[in-house]
Amino acid sequence: MTKEGRSLILRLPLEGGGRLVVEMNADEAVSLKECLVGVTE
Repeated sequence: MTKEGRSLILRLPLEGGGRLVVEMNADEAVSLKECLVGVTE
């Protein structure tokens, strides 16, 4: 994840090539973090 201006950009490699690019703000990133922690514990 990189910070570009006020946005955070997530570039996720996909099987078979290519990338999924997701742009989000800080609040959305915190929500994503909470979801990921919830399913990985």
